[in-house]
Amino acid sequence: MKAVAIQTFGGPDGLAVIELPAPVPAPGQVVIASEAIGVGGVDVMVRSGALAAYGFKEGHVPGSEFAGTVTAVGDGVDASWIGRRVWAFTGVGGGYVEQAVASVEEVLPLPEGLSAAEAVTLGSSGVVAHFGLAHAHFTPGESVLVRGAAGSIGIMAVQLAARGGAGAVAVTTSSPERGERLRELGATHVLDRSGEGDASAPGGYDVVIDIVAGADMPSFFDKLNPNGRLVAVGAVGGQPPADFGMRLMAAFQRSMSFATFSADTVSRADRRTVRTEQFAAACRGELRAVMHGSLPLEKAVLAHRKMDAGEVFGRIVLMP
Repeated sequence: MKAVAIQTFGGPDGLAVIELPAPVPAPGQVVIASEAIGVGGVDVMVRSGALAAYGFKEGHVPGSEFAGTVTAVGDGVDASWIGRRVWAFTGVGGGYVEQAVASVEEVLPLPEGLSAAEAVTLGSSGVVAHFGLAHAHFTPGESVLVRGAAGSIGIMAVQLAARGGAGAVAVTTSSPERGERLRELGATHVLDRSGEGDASAPGGYDVVIDIVAGADMPSFFDKLNPNGRLVAVGAVGGQPPADFGMRLMAAFQRSMSFATFSADTVSRADRRTVRTEQFAAACRGELRAVMHGSLPLEKAVLAHRKMDAGEVFGRIVLMP
């Protein structure tokens, strides 16, 4: 079968189409004929080599979520899974393939009316946004700023904050055009990447959901209200400065806080419950799966070029 692997860490051209043996499911696993593969920010970070310290090596096949039809099951898995359309998660890669393997515990049936592309647009991003807001102890009426709102996690955070009764939902993004699209999804104020540019925006925020991190992250502590909380749910802009905590200490009397959040700290059962609810909400039209576009699996290099160039609004999807 065709797959895409990281031959060389660095730019998108380090990705290459390769041939791999068709997978055989181990006990507790299923094989899925992929219809759609989500391209996420973590895939870009792995490809660049930024996460090499976490054990990723050249030759790695990226991709953590995909959707399609179950074609085979391993020992201990009910044969009724065969033929079912599902969303699946690998967690460590292995998704940029024509036939993917996943633990049956990380597989969720797709409801009628939800496409494979919509499933990989919502699947991981929605869970991160939901539990990221919960980690920030967000409550109705509070003001929320989503930093880096044009990606799939940011778009879900905007929608969920708005649905959750936020008093204001501000976003940072790179252009007025993107800002208007985010307003359609629930944003009330549009800021530039520095967090400025809208005179009507709140002077401070109770919650900041940060997908970017990077060198400018400490400046967003200044935008927190007293008792405000900034939660980093990603680091697509790289690591923050080593001394970023000094900004919080300098404002000690405002009782602000910083936290990171990873969905790995949420139980599989809780992730499954929320994902099921969000898939159903999307079928009812209450949540929007925003897909930038799709490309053939063989065009993964182009997908990553678009990601690196900041062209993607929502989720770009690979189609085997």
